[in-house]
Amino acid sequence: MMAARASSALVSVDFEIFGKVQGVFFRRDTKRTADLYGLVGWVRNTKRSTVEGHAQGPNDKIKQMKTWLQTKGSRRSHIEKADFKNQKTIEKLDYTEFKIIR
Repeated sequence: MMAARASSALVSVDFEIFGKVQGVFFRRDTKRTADLYGLVGWVRNTKRSTVEGHAQGPNDKIKQMKTWLQTKGSRRSHIEKADFKNQKTIEKLDYTEFKIIR
């Protein structure tokens, strides 16, 4: 029973992705993947040529999203590094959808 609760616990995490991640549809595909997993939050380009964002949702889906951000990304992207920070369990979602911030 504990394992079931742990996988469905709501989690939030900040991420920053380094590599060739701008101009390769990375934000669009991040939103598509987040929508597929039922996650909420946001993603945007930075002036540092990285992509950063915030995702919230069930722990098991956040784990899947983190794997996607670290290993897949968009088809033409090249991920060098993925940083995840401030991961914590939350009581409720702060967003209603996953948005691309321009």
